[in-house]
Parts: sequence; C-alpha cells; structure tokens
Amino acid sequence: GSDLRFVPLCYHEGKDYLPFLMLCLAREFSNPSPKTLSPPTVIAPRRANNCSCSTPKPKPEMTGLAFGTVFTDHMLTIEWSSGEGWQKPHIRPFGNLSLHPACSSLHYAVQLFEGMKAYRGQDNRVRLFRPMLNMNRMLKSAKRACLPSFNEAELLECIRKLVEVDQEWVPYSDNASLYIRPTYLGTEASLGVKRPSRALLYVILSPVAAYFSTGAKAVSLWADCKYIRAWKGGTGDCKMGGNYGASICAQYEALDYGCQQVLWLYGDDHQITEVGTMNLFLYWTNEDGEEELATPPLDGIILPGITRQSILELALKWDRFKVSERYLTMGDLQRALKENRVTEMFGSGTACVVCPVSRILYQGEALELPCAEDGSSLASRIMKELTDIQVCMIHTLIHTEVVKVSSLF
Repeated sequence: GSDLRFVPLCYHEGKDYLPFLMLCLAREFSNPSPKTLSPPTVIAPRRANNCSCSTPKPKPEMTGLAFGTVFTDHMLTIEWSSGEGWQKPHIRPFGNLSLHPACSSLHYAVQLFEGMKAYRGQDNRVRLFRPMLNMNRMLKSAKRACLPSFNEAELLECIRKLVEVDQEWVPYSDNASLYIRPTYLGTEASLGVKRPSRALLYVILSPVAAYFSTGAKAVSLWADCKYIRAWKGGTGDCKMGGNYGASICAQYEALDYGCQQVLWLYGDDHQITEVGTMNLFLYWTNEDGEEELATPPLDGIILPGITRQSILELALKWDRFKVSERYLTMGDLQRALKENRVTEMFGSGTACVVCPVSRILYQGEALELPCAEDGSSLASRIMKELTDIQVCMIHTLIHTEVVKVSSLF
C-alpha cells in the first residue's frame, strides 16, 4: 500500500530509523497539537473540590488597614491544559503557588486580572456588585492575551462558592468590603513567545477599607505627557498586569511632585484619558452652556470600568443634566477653569468607588478644582447611591447579586 513509500526514508547509512519514526507518530497522536484540538471551556463548578483551612487566621481591624495586604483563609485554583481542557476547580487553604521558572507569565506578561467586591448588606446578606460585567471583561482580556476561553457563568459560580466558604471575612461595615482578585496566568514551561499550552486561573480574597490613604478626601493629580499609559491598538482597554507595572515609575514621579495619582494624557492635544486606577469624570458647563457630566469615550485606550458604566447609567436615569462620552483635553479644562465653568471632577473605580479631585499639576501650573467638602457635590451623591445599592439599602436597575450562603437566609 501507500505506507511502503515511507520505508526508504526510515533507513539511511545503515541505520534503521523506523522505530524512531513510529515513536514520533505515537507521540503526535497521543498528544494532539493545540491547533487540532478544541478543549472544553467548561469549568464545572459543581465538581469543585473544597479543602478547608485547619487553622483559620484572625480577622483584622479594618481601621487603617492598607489595601490588599491581608488575605482570607482560602483561595480558588483551576488549571487548564491544551490536551485536557479545564480541570476540577479546587477551593483550598490560601498559600503560595508553584510556577516553573520558564513560564510565560513571568517572562512575557501572559497574564491578566480582575477586581470586584463582595458587600455585607443591612440584612446581613453577602452580595456581589454586578459580577457578570467583571466576568465579561475578564474574558475579553483573556482573548487579547491568547489565554484559553471560559464560561463566565461557571467561573462566577466558583467565585460565589469561594466567597461562601470565607463569608465571615466580609466586613460587618458599610465602609469596608471583601475585595475579590481573579488572576489568570500562562504557565507553560517554555521560553517560546507563543500561545501557552498550560494556564492557571486563581482567585484570592482580601478585606479592604478605603483605597487611598486620604480616605474619602480629594486627591491631587500629576498630568504630564512624558509617559503614555496606552495607545490605540494596544491593550489599554484590557485589565493586564503589564499596564499597571509599567505605570509604577510615573506614579512615584507623581508622588515626588506632591500628587497622589497620575492623570494620563494622550496625543498632541493632551487628551484626558484616565487616572492611575480610576476612570475620570468632569461635571461642568460645556462650551454650549449646557450642564454636563462628561467622561472620555471607550476608544481602546480607556479601561471599561464597571463603576464608570454604573455612574453613566445612574446619571442618565436621573435625567438632570446632559451625560456624554466625549473627548476632553487639558486645553478644554484650562479654559473652563478660567471661565468658572467647572463644577467638580472625580475619579471612579472598584477599589475607591468615587474619589474627588482637588488639584492637577500640569506644565508647572497648579490647576485648582472646586471641591465641596459638605457632602453636597455630585460625587458625594453618586458615592452614596452606589454604596446604598451595594449594601442593598435601595433597589434600582443597577443591581447586586446575593451570594447563596445558607446561614444568611
């Protein structure tokens, strides 16, 4: 038959290469190439293995607790391989990870993460704030990083189970919450720059109070075109670790200038994009004399924040002023300040929720922004309404989802 044509290629200079060829063929068919295999995206939360911590840690005092420095008793880990797809999820005691020194996440930043929160409501139930939006964004980041796809609902169910196990770590306070950090890594032991054949998805939990050391007080920003956070066609709209690691140098330069955060600018006209870990909003009277709440559009360099989306939806529901996603430049802001058209500016994000801005240092000039301290500002109203939703004091179209913990019903 046709197989006879391969025989001469297996014998050369007195050496029999047939056994070697057969071994190669056997390996090829027993370990299919990722290109020819479509591994399942199913995570199967019902198969999750739960291994409880034998020595629970003491709960911290929330007053003065630095963000992300204390962690709960358990973590979630789920491994993936190109040959077998998603493995059984494990909820296990919090501990270190074992990674090969050549894994792609360490060398090429094949990595991403998410940030979300669980809140304890007035009724003592634990709730997640719009968690499916985080899952959708995480999947988008995974596709951009060439990490395996997953079913968002199944991953969310695994996260619910983890929060249920560590429910007592959700603070009994309106001013604190349980921060949830899903993380996704390429773990293949190879120095090749390629799509990883192995990956690890894990989730850790951390009780947190205020993100900034200033608490709910306003922050100052350093705006300089020396550094650029993101550009069109890049990964600025994905939650990848490399975006944040590359910003640390600029962050410390901002601190040297006496500012808490960096205001990232883009383009020759110095477009306002976002702030450090926050999206940005400007409440002002625009060039046409209209009262307007404006934020930069999602054009590929802005992270699509869940808090940002919630603020836009709230403001549209109130129908009190114009709500816009539009480009804003530092020139626009300077002119508006000179003409007394700026009412306030604030940032938004999962970590801080809402944070007012009092000053921007730009080209050697300190731009002072109006900042009401009596709770009458729009930022204060938004902050109160969002936190009331998160602890279920009010019910709106923006909703939370109860973590199904039997002892809370």
